Amino acid sequence: MAAKMSRRQFLVSSGVVGATALAAGAGVVSFRRLAAAGQANPLPVGAGIVVLVTMYGGNDGLNTVIPYQDSAYYSGRPQLAYDQASVLPLAEGMGLNPSMTGFKKLYDTGRLAVVRGVGYPAPDRSHFRSMAIWQTGSPDAVVPTGWLGRWLDANGADPLLAVNVGPVLPPMLAGQRCAGAAVPAAGGIALPPGPLGQGLRSLDTVTSGGTTLLERVTQSGADLQRLAAAVGPALAAQGPGAGAAPGSAAKAGDLSSQLDIVAACIAANAPTRIYTVSLGGFDTHADEKSAQSQLLGQVDQAVTDFTTKVGAGPHGPDVVVALYSEFGRRVAANASQGTDHGTASNLFVLGSSVRGGLYGDQPSLTDLDQGDLKYNVDFRSVYATLLERTLRTDADNILATARLPRVDFV
Repeated sequence: MAAKMSRRQFLVSSGVVGATALAAGAGVVSFRRLAAAGQANPLPVGAGIVVLVTMYGGNDGLNTVIPYQDSAYYSGRPQLAYDQASVLPLAEGMGLNPSMTGFKKLYDTGRLAVVRGVGYPAPDRSHFRSMAIWQTGSPDAVVPTGWLGRWLDANGADPLLAVNVGPVLPPMLAGQRCAGAAVPAAGGIALPPGPLGQGLRSLDTVTSGGTTLLERVTQSGADLQRLAAAVGPALAAQGPGAGAAPGSAAKAGDLSSQLDIVAACIAANAPTRIYTVSLGGFDTHADEKSAQSQLLGQVDQAVTDFTTKVGAGPHGPDVVVALYSEFGRRVAANASQGTDHGTASNLFVLGSSVRGGLYGDQPSLTDLDQGDLKYNVDFRSVYATLLERTLRTDADNILATARLPRVDFV
């Protein structure tokens, strides 16, 4: 990410420019407000809840769900590949990364679905464009709304129905008439050091030449950064009674703390049907093996802890968690013992109502499209399944497609 990129440029380059919804409909809400909404208008038991986990950066699917019996896997990445003895076996010659012991247990108990070969036509290897495609649900054309924002428009346009944990609303929650809400994690906003942190801060730099609404979006982000820095530590020190959500102030931005907030909202019967959380760092161009293993270990721990917490409550059977990244990586390792941007990858869906197992065909590692895996499951088929079977809404209108095959994981 270039250090000089503004939020206006980010919105335009991502293809999601629904600034009307972002500026007018989006809002920051406290945990206390969500808990109060849960008392006034509690979510009925049986209403489906989707928790969407975005793994930003392009996670390497081949070292996540590993084709450990395929010789092409070892010839393509001889030093980056995992040996058969260390892989956590699933079925059909596939196994999980050694760091994903919790996911392995979920799979063995029938609660983890692994969807293989997920992608879309004419794939784009740009982080911005591919993530915009995933978040809008539109590979064919640039559209100004997110797929979950359109669901929000069609289901009451109440921002509390769709909540992002974190200070910046993702484009997927921007509708035409309304946008979801954001719940800041306790302890404020922690940005990474160095050029990446500078680039992220620059997204909230007010620039001239944009529309009034886009400048309002930019200003609101900058204001939120200042507000979080000023009051976040105080709220965290006072605990949930002050309006902060449960969680560690020291690690408020990590995935585990984000999911702690989601679990607390669900336990409080908040009226929210969709939660979005995220973890970055998956752009592993160098020294991938240790970096990705650490990240997948964080995902595994955070998600399995979350399933245990929500599983003990009345909404446990209602919760479906889906994890995705904007693209996979190339089959062959690069000279830096990393992998470069690819296309098709795998996607996880889990929960007590999920029918676990392997879905989709494992893409060939030798029959490639310019060095990349060929997809066989359109990601919109996964979205359509979640919309219809968990959120119980008309998927085809929201995704604006001819009827795509559904995936029978729920």
